[in-house]
Amino acid sequence: MLYGIAAAVAALFLASLLTAVLRALALRLGLLDRRRRTRPVPLLGGVAVVLATLAVAGTGEWTGVAPLGSGVGRLLVAAGAVALLGLMADLWRLRARLLLCGTAGAAACVVPYEEIGVVGGVLAVGWIAAVAVAFRALDHADALVGTVGVVTAFGVGVCAAVEVMDGLAVLLSVLAAALTGFLMHNWHPARIALGACGALFTGFVLAAAVVLTRTGYAPGSSAGPLFAFTAVVSADVLLVVLARRLTRRPGPDHLAHRLRRLGLTPQGVTVVLGTLAFAGVLVGVLVHTGWAGEAAVLGVAGAALLLVLGLLRVKTRARLTGTSAHPSASLQVTGHLRVRNG
Repeated sequence: MLYGIAAAVAALFLASLLTAVLRALALRLGLLDRRRRTRPVPLLGGVAVVLATLAVAGTGEWTGVAPLGSGVGRLLVAAGAVALLGLMADLWRLRARLLLCGTAGAAACVVPYEEIGVVGGVLAVGWIAAVAVAFRALDHADALVGTVGVVTAFGVGVCAAVEVMDGLAVLLSVLAAALTGFLMHNWHPARIALGACGALFTGFVLAAAVVLTRTGYAPGSSAGPLFAFTAVVSADVLLVVLARRLTRRPGPDHLAHRLRRLGLTPQGVTVVLGTLAFAGVLVGVLVHTGWAGEAAVLGVAGAALLLVLGLLRVKTRARLTGTSAHPSASLQVTGHLRVRNG
């Protein structure tokens, strides 16, 4: 318990310090996330989160003070590989298909096939990869992925503690603390961006952790909690898919874009979506611990569907000022829309 608190504090301060250092490096090297041409935001914030998480969690494993266990150790190594893939996507344009396949390959090394079976393992691999890529897509507004990530990490960490998976619980608390340290620099107006490196890493660790905590439960009964923990990112993906099906063109289709059109401030968007994520995570925790029935997830699904259908009616009148060669590039609304480079 005491080590978990100390590790979280160390991760918070280390991530905050590394973020400041890497921001200066990104500016020097010209590594910018050009979501807004009037104010380019330096990248490499995700690198700070990854390094802080790996350093603190790895130190606990290396010293033996807080052994992670073989399963969590594999998760940490695979997540590091996913982060490296994300960093490559930040530096060069990589197709979403390549990111999905690479993340799925890493997930295949984490899933406990002997306990959930081959079919369940394949489904878990696909789900982990999809959630990781969805977190990258959610990185379209200041502080959004960091906020959703912190809330989700705490919730999944509670489930891990209930299952007496102490190593996984420590890893999740460290990740939540590292994201909090990063958010000190990422709250609107963001001074540094998370990037694909941090977003893929965060989504991968959280999705894999949910799968590990649900190991031993019936596959059918796990579908509800898995969705509840990822309700916001699922709603974001659904909104984008439906909007682009209806308009047959890419555009400002994400949750934050539509909420901004309703008049919310950037900070307000983060608070609203963070609150919705907390509600979904709370339901997931209650269902996992047996304090609520699986029917409670239907309420989360219904709320997510109503949110998507309601936001589909919001007109996005902002005119795009450029084009992107990358089909999965995301756009940011900051008064007027700019095209994100990459």
